[in-house]
Amino acid sequence: MDDDRARNREEERGRRSAERAEAAQARSDRRAAERDEAARLREQARDARRAEDEQRRAALAEAREDRPKRRASGSLARTGEAKVVRDTRNYRTNVDISRMRQLAMRGATVEGLAKVFGVSIETVEKAIEGVGVMKL
Repeated sequence: MDDDRARNREEERGRRSAERAEAAQARSDRRAAERDEAARLREQARDARRAEDEQRRAALAEAREDRPKRRASGSLARTGEAKVVRDTRNYRTNVDISRMRQLAMRGATVEGLAKVFGVSIETVEKAIEGVGVMKL
């Protein structure tokens, strides 16, 4: 009888030990499944945030393109129209002898001055030299 009781206690102890091991394994498996689920949910949230950020950036870029651009001077190009390039080929520059001399001192060539002011090279040379009174 003592042997039966000892054997029963031993079997009971083994059974409880196996139950604890099974419970620990089940708890470990459940925690692993919960971690996997949490990781999957985090990844879904991350993907949703990325998609939302991309949409927001695209909307901002589109709005930025629609906004008026800044000019180098700092003023806004409000109208969005292209600047009109005028045909200035037939415009004449006022002939100013002192201005011619000043430009020549700065390094402008005689040919360049003649072309800009629309006068002959000889006229520019006379103006630079200061020979005679020039009336243009």
